[in-house]
Amino acid sequence: MSTKRRWAAAVVTAAAAGTISAVAMGQSDDIRITVTAKVTPNKAGTPAHPQGVKVDVKGKIYTPPDQDPPTVEAVDIWFPKGGLYNGGKWPTCSQAKLARGGPDACPKTSIMGRGYALADADGVAAKATVTIVNGGSRAVFAYVTLNRPARVREALRVPITKLGSGPWSYKAHVDIPRTLQIVAGIPLRVQSFRGSGGRGDWIATTSCPSSHRWKYHVETSYATGQVVKTDGSVACRS
Repeated sequence: MSTKRRWAAAVVTAAAAGTISAVAMGQSDDIRITVTAKVTPNKAGTPAHPQGVKVDVKGKIYTPPDQDPPTVEAVDIWFPKGGLYNGGKWPTCSQAKLARGGPDACPKTSIMGRGYALADADGVAAKATVTIVNGGSRAVFAYVTLNRPARVREALRVPITKLGSGPWSYKAHVDIPRTLQIVAGIPLRVQSFRGSGGRGDWIATTSCPSSHRWKYHVETSYATGQVVKTDGSVACRS
């Protein structure tokens, strides 16, 4: 029997919007960000009849032009009770295979979503694309591709941890490698991002709380030691 974990929308957001979008999810006195998330359908399923969903995330980030872009080292995302992650039921791809051959080397049915981020690298327009790949019941992989200002390919592992108590059902964690923080000696200034993910019942909902909002919590850790906390929610109905 496959292991079921709740609300894997994390990874798409991972995911969605995967890793690069997660890098941008932070706020401080100097950084302004707007994020919009959507779950389709937003009518929740039940424990007996989970509802498979697709998750879409988009956002914009403003960093003062006279300020060096902040360097993000890690992102942690907490998701609420109210869904299931069925990664154990779907075809998987290993991190080693993904790193060697990219998403084309993986089963097509293991590809669960895609995203991208637009950035400025000291006046050079840069676009990073992210492919979300099923890694089984305990992890998802984000394959990041960047061609400017230098060619970078990274297969990142995003562990999914089930939480036994409190308001959250699980936690997703992603470490941002140095190769995606500073490229060719230039810090990337992420300006916008977008991503979507979901296939069949890979992500499924089982309930909608009385508030009619699925809440999430994000903590972004910077190289300066600062941890920026962000809270948001997505509308739902029973």
